[in-house]
Amino acid sequence: MEDQPITPHAGPTVNDDGKLTYIGDDGRRYVVGLPVDIDEASIKRVMGMLRGSQLLFQQMESLAHRWISEVAGPDLESRQALVLLITTLETALQAAYPEREDDPIS
Repeated sequence: MEDQPITPHAGPTVNDDGKLTYIGDDGRRYVVGLPVDIDEASIKRVMGMLRGSQLLFQQMESLAHRWISEVAGPDLESRQALVLLITTLETALQAAYPEREDDPIS
C-alpha cells in the first residue's frame, strides 16, 4: 500500500518520553524524528517555531491545493499532481538543504 501524506490535526506536543509528537488527521499520533541528543530547551524552541509558523503552513497547504486543482485534469489525476508537486519541490530545494549522514529522516 502506498504511503499517504498525513496532515497534522493539531499542533505538536512533547509526550511523556520527551519526544515531539502530533495527531494526524487520521486520528493517530506521530513521532517527529528529532536527533536523539536534542535537549528539552531545544525541543521547546522547535515547538515554538512550529506553532508560530502554523499560519504559514496553512497558506502553503492552500497554495498546494490550488496548484493541484489547476494542473489536474484528464491527463493528470489529482493524486499524480500531488506526487509531482512534492517531488518537484524536493528536487528544487534539495541543493539548498543537502542530506547529512545523521539526518533522522533520510
